[in-house]
Amino acid sequence: MKLIISLVLAAVIVFLGYLLYLNIREPIAFQKVKNQREDVVVAKLKEIRTAQEIYRDITGTFANDFDSLSHVLTYDSIVFENIIGDPDDPTNSVFIRTITKSAAIDSVKALGMNLDSLRYIPYAKDGATFEISADTMTYQSTLVNVVEVGTRWKNFMGKFASIRYSKYDNSYNPNKMLKFGDMNAPNITGNWER
Repeated sequence: MKLIISLVLAAVIVFLGYLLYLNIREPIAFQKVKNQREDVVVAKLKEIRTAQEIYRDITGTFANDFDSLSHVLTYDSIVFENIIGDPDDPTNSVFIRTITKSAAIDSVKALGMNLDSLRYIPYAKDGATFEISADTMTYQSTLVNVVEVGTRWKNFMGKFASIRYSKYDNSYNPNKMLKFGDMNAPNITGNWER
């Protein structure tokens, strides 16, 4: 009889130990996946932000879709202005301004950007793409260009896309946007940088 009780207790101890292991493993796995995927998506958003800045340098506005962004960066040119001397200094006798053009695609390639995959969210299913918006707005009596590009956490978190995982990280909300820019203010700061 003692043997049976000992075996049952040993089985219960093993089972409870396994449950404890699962309860410890899940939050660690969640944080690891969250941090890893956030880093990759943020890197892609930074790349899109750089592409938008190049687009703005060429056209004066931001692109409101990835097709326009890709087309301009592939086929248009960037104007570079080199100024030697201070044009506002009346005592400066040397002032040289040279203007050169360079194919935008050369800068894009030098930065290692792949325009074909720029729109796709890393880790997302079914080729999901980033949300992109661009427009103009009046800010402090001036018409300014605004842009916003991002995605919701649930689009790239895979099996951790549920709100139930917020118990492991109070700031985690799968419906929250990971983005740069703002359609209501002229800035292109990422919300991961705040």
